[in-house]
Amino acid sequence: MKRKWFLLFLILISTSLISGCWNAREIPDLAIVSAFGIDKNEAGKYVGTFQIINPGNLAGGLQGGGGGQGPPITVYSSTGDNIYEVTRRLSTKSSRTLYYAHTNLLIISEDLAKKDGITNILDAFERDFEFRTTAMVVIAHRSKAEDIIKTLPPLDKVSAVNVIKTLKNTERLLGEEPTVNLQEVIHYLVSPGKEPLISGISLKGEKQDAKKVANTQGSSTPKAKLEADGIAVMKDGKLVDWLHGKTARGTGWVLNRIKSTIVNINWEKEKAAIEYTVVRQKTKVTTHTKKGQPKISIHIRAEGDIGEVRVPVNLNDPHVLRKIEIEVNKKIKKDVHDAIHRAQENKTDIFGFGEAFHRSDPKEWNKLKADWNDVTFPKLEVDVTVDAFVRRSGLRNKSYLSELKNNR
Repeated sequence: MKRKWFLLFLILISTSLISGCWNAREIPDLAIVSAFGIDKNEAGKYVGTFQIINPGNLAGGLQGGGGGQGPPITVYSSTGDNIYEVTRRLSTKSSRTLYYAHTNLLIISEDLAKKDGITNILDAFERDFEFRTTAMVVIAHRSKAEDIIKTLPPLDKVSAVNVIKTLKNTERLLGEEPTVNLQEVIHYLVSPGKEPLISGISLKGEKQDAKKVANTQGSSTPKAKLEADGIAVMKDGKLVDWLHGKTARGTGWVLNRIKSTIVNINWEKEKAAIEYTVVRQKTKVTTHTKKGQPKISIHIRAEGDIGEVRVPVNLNDPHVLRKIEIEVNKKIKKDVHDAIHRAQENKTDIFGFGEAFHRSDPKEWNKLKADWNDVTFPKLEVDVTVDAFVRRSGLRNKSYLSELKNNR
C-alpha cells in the first residue's frame, strides 16, 4: 500500500517538472522568411529586404499549382546601422515575428560587395540559432538585392525558389555557376590560401514589371525574369571581378565541381561540329617545390558521350574517337588556363592552391602565406594535364549525314 502511494507521489512530482510547450509559437503569429536581401542606401545604412511567404496563396505548393488569387509573397524592408538592427526595426512594420528556419537564400547587392565587402555582414546570420547556415548565398549582379527579392517569376511562385533551382540546374548541366552556402562562404573567408566564389543572379527586363502578378500570367514571354549571371570573384572579402562562360567553367574543372557540361569542338573547318557531353570528371591537385619555388600540378580526367554531330563522321573508327578526345583535351585545358590566368591577374587564389600547400607542407606554407596572393600566386607555375575519354556515342555510331554525303 505504501508503495502505491509512493509511486503516486513520484508521478505527481514528475508532472510538475514537465514544462510542456513553454516556448511554442503559433503559425498565425509568425512571418516565415524565405529570402533575405541586403543593400546599402546613400546614407550608409544597411537596407534589409524580407521575402515573407503568404501561405494562403501557396495552397498548390511553391512550385506551381493552385493557391489564392493574391501574390504568393509579401515584401517588407527596414534600415539600420547593422544587420541585427535591421531585423529588429522591422517590428515597426510587421505584426508578426520574423521566422528564419525556412530562409534558404541570402542575396547581397553587387554594389555593397564591391565597396564594403561581405565580411562584416555575415556574423549576425551565423550567430542566430534560427538562421540556416545551409542557406545559399548569391550576389545580385547588375541589380539590387531588393529587386531580386521583389521579383515574381513566371514558373515558380517564389523568387527564392526560382533562384535556387536555376543556380542548381546551371551547375548541374553547365558547371558554370557553383552553388555555395553561408557556412562555405565563411569557411573560405577565414581559410588560409582560399578565397570564396559566389554565383551571381541578375534581373533581365523592367524591374517594375517584375513586381507585378501579371509577370507570372498572360504573355508566354515574361517581361522580366531572373537569370544566373556569372561568378563573383572575392579578394579579402570584397568583390573584384566577374567570371562568365568558359572561364567560369574553367574554375569548376580545377575545383572538381563539374557534374556535367558540354564541350564543343571544331571538325574539318566546321565550327562546333561535334558536341561532347561530360558525364563524370575527377580533378587531382598536387603541390611540390621546384628549385625552391612552389609549383602546382593539376590532372583532370573526364568521361563523356557524343551528344551531337553536324558533320559526316564515323564513330566506329577508333582513330576518329582518339582525335575527338585530343580536341576535347585541348578545349578543357584552354578553359582551365584562362581561368588560372584571370585569377592570377586579380591576385586572388580562388582555387585554394595556398590551402593545398598548407595541407601538404605547413612549414613551407608559413614561409609563403604572408605574400601569397600579391607576390607568389600571380607568378605560380601551374602544370595542367587532361585525359578525356569518349564512352558512348548515343543510339547510333554512324551519322545519317554520312549517308547523305554518299548519296549526293
